[in-house]
Amino acid sequence: MSYAVSNEALAELGQRIVANSAGAATSFKVAFGELTLEASAQRIREVLTQLRDDPTLRFIQLIDLTAVDYPDRARRFDVVYHLLSFHQNRRIRVKVQADEDTSVPSIVDVHPCANWFEREAFDMYGVVFDGHPDLRRLLTDYGFVGFPLRKDFPMTGYVEVRYDEEQKRVVYEPVKLTQEFRQFDFLSPWEGDRRQMPGQGYPYVLPGDEKAGS
Repeated sequence: MSYAVSNEALAELGQRIVANSAGAATSFKVAFGELTLEASAQRIREVLTQLRDDPTLRFIQLIDLTAVDYPDRARRFDVVYHLLSFHQNRRIRVKVQADEDTSVPSIVDVHPCANWFEREAFDMYGVVFDGHPDLRRLLTDYGFVGFPLRKDFPMTGYVEVRYDEEQKRVVYEPVKLTQEFRQFDFLSPWEGDRRQMPGQGYPYVLPGDEKAGS
C-alpha cells in the first residue's frame, strides 16, 4: 500500500469515527501517516468507548496517556491518548484540551491501565482526572510543590533535599546556587572565530582552535 493510499484510508476512518460519535469527536487530521482525533474533554469516555466497542474498530489497547503544555493558550493542556487496534492493525491518537481549573473525566473504568497514566499526568502537569479512584502523586516526593513538566516550572525546581548530619534526617531547603555568577558563552561553534567577545576588541577563539590560523 502506498503512502497516499494509506493517508486516504486513514482520512476515511477519521470521517467515519467523527460522523458516528454524535458530536463527542469534533474533528480529525492525518499527518505523517498518523490519524489524530480531536474530542470534547467532557465526552472523552464516550469517544474511547466507541473506539473500543465498535466491532469494525476494536481499539482495545490503551498504549499511553500523557499531556502536553502550551502555557500561552487559554486551555493550556492537551491530554493525549494513544490507542492500538489489533483487529485493524492501526494506531490512533485522541486529544482533548483542558486547563488548570477544569477536570477531565477519568477513563479508568474504560481502560483500567489508565490508572497510573492519569496519576503521572496529574503529578507532572497538574491535570485533574475526575472520578479517578486514587488520584495522588506518583513520581515526586511527599509534599512536593509544583508540576515539573509544565513549561513555566524552573529547571532548578523550588527546593533541594539533603541529609543533615546534626538532625540525622533528610531536610528540605530552598534552592540556592552555590557558585558565583558566570556569564556563559552561547556562541555557535561554527561562528566562534568570526565573532567578537562582548566588550572586547579581539576575535573570540574557541578552546583548542588557538593554532588554527598558524
